[in-house]
Amino acid sequence: MPEVSKTEIGRRFFKLQREKNVEAAIDKIRKTLGPDWKLYTQGDYEALKHIIGEVWIYIDREKWEAISFTKLASGDLRELIHLGRQALDRSVDAHTAVEKGSEILLRTT
Repeated sequence: MPEVSKTEIGRRFFKLQREKNVEAAIDKIRKTLGPDWKLYTQGDYEALKHIIGEVWIYIDREKWEAISFTKLASGDLRELIHLGRQALDRSVDAHTAVEKGSEILLRTT
């Protein structure tokens, strides 16, 4: 069995933590929306997952914990999805997308 460096273990742990936190956030959003969640496409979900994951990477953990994903307005959710799509297709740089996404999410605190 090959040796795995501590750096690689750290990277994997970080990625798992990010995925876990992003999925928990999206689950809160999904439960809040109820049946309306079905109005969003798989592409919307992927864009939302991307932008929330990028924000998770860059935002302070204390601020992250203060975000109330259940308080996101539908307009905010659409804006996050739009930002996620722009970040994925690189029509806006990642830093700008993260800043705008953070602003939207921090409005819920």
